[in-house]
Amino acid sequence: MKKIAAALLAGGMFLSFCLPAQADLASGLAAYRKGDYATAFKEWQPLAAKGNADAQNNLGVLHEKGQGVERNFVEAVNWYRRAADQGHTQAQNNVGVMYEKGLGVKPDAKQAASWYARAAQRGNANAQNNLGVLYFGGRGVSQDYAQSMQWYRRAAAQNSINAMNNIGVLYERGLGVQQNYNEAAQWYRRAAERGQPQAQNNLGVLYEKGLGVPADMAVAVNWYRSAADQGHAQAQNNLGVLYGSGRGVPANMTQAYVWFSLAAARGNPDAASNREAADRRLTPEQREEAQAAVRAWKPKLVEKS
Repeated sequence: MKKIAAALLAGGMFLSFCLPAQADLASGLAAYRKGDYATAFKEWQPLAAKGNADAQNNLGVLHEKGQGVERNFVEAVNWYRRAADQGHTQAQNNVGVMYEKGLGVKPDAKQAASWYARAAQRGNANAQNNLGVLYFGGRGVSQDYAQSMQWYRRAAAQNSINAMNNIGVLYERGLGVQQNYNEAAQWYRRAAERGQPQAQNNLGVLYEKGLGVPADMAVAVNWYRSAADQGHAQAQNNLGVLYGSGRGVPANMTQAYVWFSLAAARGNPDAASNREAADRRLTPEQREEAQAAVRAWKPKLVEKS
């Protein structure tokens, strides 16, 4: 039930920041951060119409997320493209994400790779990581773990926590590099300490199995919990397994049921059957308590650095 999660894709929808002189753009960002998306749209729309690439990218974000405007992926792509055609690297990355996911355009991994490459070659860390993901999976480009590692390293050098986790995956699996659990643990830790939930889960797996680090169930539990509290489904399932077996924590089938239920709701393939097994060992009172806890649960928001 303990699986190292696959390499991550850093998503799109990144806002552009601005120079101090661009007062309207700054006002829009301030409104956006307060959740006042309608005001953000009003501030950015005139700038975007005049050709401001930052504002164009930001309008793409609003249309993609449906913030302050009706969600419209086609319109999002339109604004991203207008900024991207001016050389705006974050917009180029965002266009790539839309092609990869098939949002507003037909899915096209080759187009995604092309857009990621444009931005990656100009130093955009999100695009560098995303291009590494495509090389990892052989989507839109020929599978090449060495190329994947190269782009992950360039992104990690700019503090991309997703890329740090992904480097750990390559070392942990021995893909494109000699397998090295110690290196994997170090890269997972760099990302985990910055709040990356997949890296937290992966580091927990290494501590549970004693790979690259001394086996320590208490530490494994702490990392699983850090990821699970953020809503990471595999970590939630892993934490449920430990509560069910009493390893690293006192056995508690009610808690096991809670974590299995949360993981199942997020699509973890093992969690539903694990929940059924836990359910058979609960009293009616324990089941009611567990279900109430599931309904009340909310993910913790963690500032990722």
